[in-house]
Amino acid sequence: MAVNAKKIAVYVLVVFALYVIITDPAKAADYVQIGFEGVSDAAKAIGDFMTWVANGGKS
Repeated sequence: MAVNAKKIAVYVLVVFALYVIITDPAKAADYVQIGFEGVSDAAKAIGDFMTWVANGGKS
């Protein structure tokens, strides 16, 4: 049962993504840019944390 629900959820997500891309490519591009900015910000935060840890946790 859980596998079927997962397949259905993935199918719905793919259909929604294709719908957004086809109906409004500019908005879809904005969503992709927002996603990449989020990943970039997260990677920078992890890098800053690791630098802080490597320096012994000093402020």
